Amino acid sequence: MFRSDDIAVGDRVVVRQRVGEHASDIIGHVITLNPLVIRPQEVGGFPSFKNAIVVRDVHIIKKLSPRTVRNSDIRAVEVAAAKAFPGQEQLLIDGWLARAGADIAERSNSATPIGYSAGFNPVPLEEITAFYRDRDLPVQLLIPERIGKPALKVLTDEWELSEEILVMTRPLGKGPAAAGFEVLDKPDDAWLAMYHFRGEQLPAEAIKPIDGRIAYARLVDSGETVAVTRATLTESEDGRCWLGYSAVEVAPHLRRRGLGTQLGASLLAWGADQGADEAYLHVRASNSVAIGLYHKLGFVEHHRHRYARLG
Repeated sequence: MFRSDDIAVGDRVVVRQRVGEHASDIIGHVITLNPLVIRPQEVGGFPSFKNAIVVRDVHIIKKLSPRTVRNSDIRAVEVAAAKAFPGQEQLLIDGWLARAGADIAERSNSATPIGYSAGFNPVPLEEITAFYRDRDLPVQLLIPERIGKPALKVLTDEWELSEEILVMTRPLGKGPAAAGFEVLDKPDDAWLAMYHFRGEQLPAEAIKPIDGRIAYARLVDSGETVAVTRATLTESEDGRCWLGYSAVEVAPHLRRRGLGTQLGASLLAWGADQGADEAYLHVRASNSVAIGLYHKLGFVEHHRHRYARLG
């Protein structure tokens, strides 16, 4: 269900190896693949300088998140994101927030498990289905790893799974903004003309977050808008303020010049000035270019989620 991509050097993994009639587990980072060499991790999932171990008889190997993450932290990010993209209508059903909206994105048209009980109670599928059928919308579930585990029991061949989506996070700190960095409360024509989501323009009147704020950032050079992005500010139930960082668009004739990195770094500094403690973003696992950009900005994979759509 999660981390189906190939294991690579540097990944954090758990390996079960056979030692005679017994088995033992090693959690650490991959040094080489052939032969498989693992360096045991430090507390929290951080890389260590411990002696590496050559694994000669692999029974099971599984890719893990880069750092140790608690279920409560996964829920915190998912709650902040659900508030940031609430759709036009919402209904809380036994810990699952069902959302429906005009936005084409799945995140505004899916049910997501934000309540504590949703992590261990059966999915209220009948009620969720009724919510979407009443609105002539497809039934979609947002399934985060671990806290969305009960949803795995309802998935059958009738469900279509999306690609894995990385939820990446990083702490925020004060910093300078690039020259020409601007933040708008409402997008102007120049901003709207540049920003696209899967080939479609963003509506001028985007849905506002629940108890939060939406902002439209850009870089301007000689009066020309050269890069744009969108951000939200919402809180999780533990009181943390989160900056939600949406996709970046750079003018085609100015790409590969670092403008996306400048815009992202400026937005993170702005978020810290607004009181945000941490930032998060969503990126498809196959989008290696975007993942590389976000790594440069200090983001690390936190957890993953997938959408399931009932055919």
